[in-house]
Amino acid sequence: MVWFFDFWKELRLWLPALLVIFDVVLTVGCIAWIITIKNNSTSAVAWCLVIIFLPFLGAVFFFFFGYQHVNRTLKRKRRHKTRYQHPTNPTTVYDSSPDFSKAFAAAEPESKTMQMEMARLASRFGAFPLTVGNHITFFHDGPPCFDTMIQDMKAARHHIHLESFIFQPDAFGQQILELLTAKAKEGVQVRLLYDAMGSYHLKQRLLKPLRAAGGQISAFLSLNPFRRRFQINMRNHRKILVVDGGIGYVGGLNFGDEYLGKNAYFGYWRDTHLRLEGPAVWDLQRIFGEDFSFAAEISPRRLELALNNPEYFQLQRPPGGFPVQIVDSGPDRDLKAIREILFAAIVKARRRIWIATPYFVPDDGLLDALRLAAYAGVDVRILCQFKPDKWVPQYAARYYWAHVLPAGVRIYQYTPGMMHAKVMIVDDEWASVGTANLDNRSMFLNFEVNCVMYSGEAVAELEKAFLRDFERSILLERGPFANRPLGAKLLENACRLLSPVL
Repeated sequence: MVWFFDFWKELRLWLPALLVIFDVVLTVGCIAWIITIKNNSTSAVAWCLVIIFLPFLGAVFFFFFGYQHVNRTLKRKRRHKTRYQHPTNPTTVYDSSPDFSKAFAAAEPESKTMQMEMARLASRFGAFPLTVGNHITFFHDGPPCFDTMIQDMKAARHHIHLESFIFQPDAFGQQILELLTAKAKEGVQVRLLYDAMGSYHLKQRLLKPLRAAGGQISAFLSLNPFRRRFQINMRNHRKILVVDGGIGYVGGLNFGDEYLGKNAYFGYWRDTHLRLEGPAVWDLQRIFGEDFSFAAEISPRRLELALNNPEYFQLQRPPGGFPVQIVDSGPDRDLKAIREILFAAIVKARRRIWIATPYFVPDDGLLDALRLAAYAGVDVRILCQFKPDKWVPQYAARYYWAHVLPAGVRIYQYTPGMMHAKVMIVDDEWASVGTANLDNRSMFLNFEVNCVMYSGEAVAELEKAFLRDFERSILLERGPFANRPLGAKLLENACRLLSPVL
């Protein structure tokens, strides 16, 4: 034992110097790493400062929250996406040509021009081709939407594909699991995909009956640090349900009691969700298939053989009247399609931009576009939370409110309960509903999906919901808000420093 104590004495003498050397090497290496992978200069500088001023701990923070690599290369992603081609697509129903004039024939000339430009831009940004002949049912809160979902799932005969960011193990979550298990026992193909971070309360024991009945279940980006795809920062925020290839759902609703308004803290839950019938559902099917194969580590070829047949792409009823474009976006792509499409819509607005988002933490480009639109006389309104579920994004949002209010942007805070809808309408012929909030996390870090509608009827339906919400909201007054306490302003500035990951 004498040699051990002698060694320990020597080590104690050298340990401080070794730690300093290690910290210098770690700091230099991390800064070089950050400069190499970060395209945004503000984010790069912020992370470099974290690494410098928080020795060792800063590197750990960056690994968990700043490193945005997913082991799915762009080449594989694009090749995978092209595998899921629709079976026999008549051009009268599924129009992937660059000539959109037939789809927008009923629009006014000025609106028609804007719609055609936006549809072409969306295609160039990586959106799915424009589809015509869709039926859309709009839901503005949870209970009626979930009732219809349950009816559709009970009527399923071939498959149920369910993808959700949050799947709670509460009474409603267990009701859905029991329904999926019953359908799997009937021989219906059931596939469930949930995000490992968003659904971290969902335990494997609750999923055993569904697995035993033949259901396929997978978690997106496991939180197990020993797995190859461990990633805590980027999450699958998509909410998709496809039933028998012809009915699809997309929007802001996850699965849990709070989305039914049964959580005492949140109270009434205000959200927007869509039920689609028509060829746009096929694009939701393709997104689900790609996400499920990645999460379950199924080879693209194997899943292609399983899903690429007409039984997964069915039309349930005659064509409807809504031109629709499905847009998916995520950190595995160089071009952030949803962000670019929303930016383009803001820039092209001539009369109004109404936005509903629970988290308003825009990047500099989106912030400048909104301010410019307001200065130009466009009616810009933002519907946000009054009682937040997350305080850090709320205080960060208040910092950005102070920058848009002087330009004439009107901020409404929704008071009846939790405002969770993700909606934008521009002028009278363009609307977007989906899973993406107007924050950096949705624009750059998360996997998201939006439904873009080129329809005056869709805008009118969403406008009615906005007007109801505005009546129940507090309109933020510029003067009193500017005179808020200094402590609040300091807290807002501190929180907005975290905006790259909010």
